[in-house]
Amino acid sequence: MVKYTVNQVETTEVFQMINITDKVREFVEQSGVQTGVVYVISHHTTTAVIVNEALPCVEKDIENLFEKLVPTHDPYVHTHMLPTYGTCSGNGPGHLKSTLGGYFCLLPVIGGKLAGGAAQDIYFTEMDGLQNRRYTIMVMGE
Repeated sequence: MVKYTVNQVETTEVFQMINITDKVREFVEQSGVQTGVVYVISHHTTTAVIVNEALPCVEKDIENLFEKLVPTHDPYVHTHMLPTYGTCSGNGPGHLKSTLGGYFCLLPVIGGKLAGGAAQDIYFTEMDGLQNRRYTIMVMGE
């Protein structure tokens, strides 16, 4: 059996970690799948899906690490006119940061419930914010 839903989120900051664990947990429990897996998949190239502990200090450390590895104000090649969009791009850092974070996560479903670790929370992470974004939750199993 496969069940899925597409969710929308409106981000309000350039970098933002949005905890979506409860939405994923609720969808898993409503899916009817007892044993299987759940994928959470971003639809965008400047966002990430990250699994980590839901603590403000950890969230800030993650943000600081991304900024250290991919500084916002470096001279990126992806800062030029894009004829296909009719505008200049300035989101090179968002693309690189999302590559480091990854665009999906996969967790087990056991006994009809999300079976991640006690400190594993799921974040939809914005890297190029103030956007309307989408992600899919897909539960597969029996």
